[in-house]
Amino acid sequence: MTSSRNRSRSARRKPILRRLIVLGGAIGAFALVLAAWFALVRGRPDPAAAEQAVERSGKLLEAHNASAARDQARVAVRADPGNAQAHLILAKALLALDDGAAAEPELRRALEAGYKPGQVAHLRAHALLLQGEAEKALAEVAKADPRARGYALRIRARALAALGKLPEAFAALDQAVRAAPRDADIQVDAGRLKLDAGDVLGAIRASEQAVKLDGGNTDALVLRGEMVRSQFGLIAALPWFEAALQRDPEDYGALIEYAATLGDAGRAVDSLNATRRALAARPGSPQALYLQAVIAARAGNTDLARSLIERAGPGLAQIPAALLLGGALDVESADYEQAMDKLRPVVANQPMNLAARKLLAVALLRTDSARNAIDLLRPVIERGDADSYALTLAARGYERIGDRAAAAQLLDRAAWPERGDAAAFSTDDSTAVLAADADQRPGDPAALVPLIRALIGQGDKAGALARAQDMARRHPGAPAAHLLVGDTLMTMHRFADAAAAYRSAADMRFDEPAMLRLIEALDRADRRADAATVLALFLSQNPVNAAALRVSGRWQLAAGDYDAAIDTLELLRTRTGDGDAALNADLAVAYTGAGEFETAAEFGEAAYALAPANPVTADAWGWALYRNGDAQGAVELLQKAVVLAPHHAGLRWHLAQIYADLGRKPEARQQAQAALADPRFGDRAAATALAAQS
Repeated sequence: MTSSRNRSRSARRKPILRRLIVLGGAIGAFALVLAAWFALVRGRPDPAAAEQAVERSGKLLEAHNASAARDQARVAVRADPGNAQAHLILAKALLALDDGAAAEPELRRALEAGYKPGQVAHLRAHALLLQGEAEKALAEVAKADPRARGYALRIRARALAALGKLPEAFAALDQAVRAAPRDADIQVDAGRLKLDAGDVLGAIRASEQAVKLDGGNTDALVLRGEMVRSQFGLIAALPWFEAALQRDPEDYGALIEYAATLGDAGRAVDSLNATRRALAARPGSPQALYLQAVIAARAGNTDLARSLIERAGPGLAQIPAALLLGGALDVESADYEQAMDKLRPVVANQPMNLAARKLLAVALLRTDSARNAIDLLRPVIERGDADSYALTLAARGYERIGDRAAAAQLLDRAAWPERGDAAAFSTDDSTAVLAADADQRPGDPAALVPLIRALIGQGDKAGALARAQDMARRHPGAPAAHLLVGDTLMTMHRFADAAAAYRSAADMRFDEPAMLRLIEALDRADRRADAATVLALFLSQNPVNAAALRVSGRWQLAAGDYDAAIDTLELLRTRTGDGDAALNADLAVAYTGAGEFETAAEFGEAAYALAPANPVTADAWGWALYRNGDAQGAVELLQKAVVLAPHHAGLRWHLAQIYADLGRKPEARQQAQAALADPRFGDRAAATALAAQS
């Protein structure tokens, strides 16, 4: 009975199952037909949609949003692959984004769809130029339609410049300006070309003209931002890059310049965000990865910084600052061979890059190439203002080769608490060779600069000044020419005249070298108030610049403004870390002056541990201990400081006060009298009173 019922249920289920299978098959067949129909519809050209997308792309391109214009042009191409205008507008957008490799096939498709070769020749020349084919670009641009004359001449100028033919490039740009006097892109190219040629003033004026002609042109806004950054500072430049990014939020060039400026201004988080946007716009960008490495290195994350440098790959070879950072990271990780590979081209191309020389010298010393390290450092240590680190490095090199006398002399200089006067960077070539080279290239500053520096080094300051002033007259828009005039005048102790020359340079490029030179010249011309104004202006635009913070902190110490000095020096410490003996010594002095003696003693001890042979660190720690109540511990440190620098009046005066407190009056009087022997010693009344005590 039960078996019969089961068979009956099974018989009823079979027709139902067959009907479900048939129905499922029908639905599946319908789905396939529907999918095929949609595919057919999607594959059909949609001229109306393409025309609308072309129109939108054109308007976006006119509004200088090339990224969005490219996206809309791609919509047009997909809607109607045979639409010639769609391919042309896409090519134009890609060229605006500097993507010549992608633009060239779009131009070819535009030709296939109906355009004539002459109508796109100027655009194809542009695409070829962006791919490094300058000769082919010149040949192609000659075929351009006369109606595109301004554009064609602009590309011709850029191609000629790429081939090193600067006079012909400038001539082509002059023709372009006459052909299209209101074309902002021509002014942008003129600004770039002048900047490459060292004519900073000409580039500034071209950038001003470009934004005047077209205030929404992103390339013009970026160039103007770069020139404002050079002329006035970081903070003043930011609005220009922001204005460009309001036009095109994905503009790669604007994002890179914006990120770099934010980073240098101390806004690391904002800078990191900008680099991420740049990487989204151009995946794998070496520049963006380098900027991220800088941010990581500043934050102390050297492993991440090294990883980012490695990810950037060979694309960083054209960025000297990136090679310098990579070399520093390699030295820190003891990869000396890799460090040398990175640093050698930097020194070869930038012989006055002292940081690169010192890093390369470290790598050479640690691979037992002491003689090479000494040769590399010789132009640095022969300067009167050589820093203690370079002198110590060279001394270690002489120790390695067994020249103890030379090493001892350099170590004595390194221990001296004050630097000498700045001097010209030396050259290996003779003056006669350099003069012959300069005479063969009378209009080339690169040939004249080494000659002028050699003349200064040989004592012919009048001859050097005449050459430098002639170069400044020939190249009034080149800051380097005015700096060289100032450097020569400084060696002649004509400080006020040097300040005027430095100010001319700073009016065009207010960067760290110009700032440091200008405030030194003003200070030595007894114009400390003017120097302080220059320093304050520079810091208002470059708030975390290490060199400016160091100068500001020391001036605040000299003025007795210890609280302000602490704020400045602590900010500097966040930028440079705890491994700077001079900075720790300055902080010890600042905290001592502010009455925070325990903290002062900690910084003094840290400074002394880093540089025990330096009288400044011994004095800073000793004086902090004395003010904290440990006169006995202090006296040993001050005695050592005086032995190391017996002619330094300030050290003598500190020791005199400690002797007096310990009841050692004859020794106190002796030290006070020694301090008074220096006419520059300031605390004369108190020292005189101590020296007169019986």
